[in-house]
Order: sequence, then structure tokens, then C-alpha cells
Amino acid sequence: MRDKQDFSVVAVERAMVRVRRRQTRRALASEAAVDPTLTALADAVEGEQQAARPCSVTSLAELLSVDQPRASRLVAKAVAAGLVRRIADQDDGRRSLLELTEAGWAHVEEVRLRRQERFAAAMRGWSAKERADFAELLTRFVDALDG
Repeated sequence: MRDKQDFSVVAVERAMVRVRRRQTRRALASEAAVDPTLTALADAVEGEQQAARPCSVTSLAELLSVDQPRASRLVAKAVAAGLVRRIADQDDGRRSLLELTEAGWAHVEEVRLRRQERFAAAMRGWSAKERADFAELLTRFVDALDG
């Protein structure tokens, strides 16, 4: 550990740990009628569909940071819940691709609205400029983590 750390880096690290703990407790998805692990799966499938990338069990395993058997079980559970359907991969007949069903899209939208309500409540009292600055900086920060 360094003798002297940049206070802002320490503060960001602590804040991110708190966010992760809240997510681990499924605080933002706890009011949904669907198992929160399926919400994470539906979010991942939605992201791949929005980016026009094929979504398979293998790609989901990577996106969710789980092993392939766990991803397979989650997909089976999501299919049984009616959130996701398997479709034949036109390029590889041995592989199935995944896409959200109408119920899956509705679930993703419901959870997104609940999250946005919670975030809006957390930023209540912030000026429009503060909210815009925070959105810009947080997006840049997350982009840099991905890059």
C-alpha cells in the first residue's frame, strides 16, 4: 500500500464497494416479481440484442462472469420463466442463440424504470447541471474501466 493515496481515488473505491454490496444484496431488483439472477441475465441478453451481437450461453457466461454450466442453468431457468427463448443459429446448427421474449422485454423495462426511480430519488435536490455532470463523469469512468 502506498504511503499517500489520492483521496479521490480512495473515495471512489469505497463508493464503488458500497454500490457493489447493494447490487449483491439485489437492492435495485428486489421489488421485481422475477428472481434477481434472471434480471441480470435478461439485462445481458438485452444489451447484446441492442448491440446487434449474437447472444449464446457461452457469451452470457462471460458477460455474467459465471462458468458455462451455471450460465446454462440460468438460461434454462429464464426460458422456463418465459423471459428468453432459444433460436437456431443460422451460421452454426449446433448452437442456439438467445433472445428476449415479449415478457422478457417487459421485465427489462419494468426493472429499468424502478432503477431510474431509485436513482432519481438519490439525486433529488441536485441541480440539473450536477445531474448532467455526474452522468457524464460516471459514464466516462465506466467506459474507462471497460477499455
